[in-house]
Amino acid sequence: MTREEKNQIIDELSEKFAATPYFYIASTAGLTVAEVSDFRRMCFQRGLEYKVFKNTLIAKALEKTGTDYSAFNTEVLKGMSGIIFSPENAKTPAKLIKDFKKEAGKDKITFKGASIEGGLYIGEGQLAALENIKSKNEMIGEVIGLLQSPAKNVVAALKSSEHKLAGLVKTLSERPE
Repeated sequence: MTREEKNQIIDELSEKFAATPYFYIASTAGLTVAEVSDFRRMCFQRGLEYKVFKNTLIAKALEKTGTDYSAFNTEVLKGMSGIIFSPENAKTPAKLIKDFKKEAGKDKITFKGASIEGGLYIGEGQLAALENIKSKNEMIGEVIGLLQSPAKNVVAALKSSEHKLAGLVKTLSERPE
C-alpha cells in the first residue's frame, strides 16, 4: 500500500469517525471466513457498517479527529481490529455482538472498546452497560412522560371531582325535603 493510499484511507476514516457519533472496535480474529461473513451480514441487516483496518491507520485517523482517544492506543488497538459504525443508535452494536456470541456459540468475537458521543468504553466488561444504554429518543420520551404525568393527574382529578360534584347535586335534588 503506497503512502498516498494510506493517507487517503486515514482521511476517509477520520471523516467517518467525525461524522459517526457511535463506533465500536471489536476483534473477529478467532472466527472463520464464513463466520465473519455472517457477522458482516448481521451488521448490514441492522444498519451498521463493519470494516477492518490496520491499527496504525485507525490510530492516525483517531488522532486526526482532534478528540483524545489515547486510551484506545494503549489498550484497544492491539491485534486484529474491526470497526462497527452505528449512525443512529448507541446500543445496536452491543446487542449485535451479544446476539452473535449467543447464536454462534462463540466467544471468538471480542469487544475491545467503543466511543459513544465522545465517551470511551474499554474492555469486555463494558459491553453489558452499553447494551442497556438508552438512545436520545428514549430519554426524550421518558422526560416528556415525566413532565406530562403531573398534568395528567391534575386533569384526571378535575374530571373525577366534576363527576362527584354532579352526582352530589343530583343526589341533593332528588332528596325529599
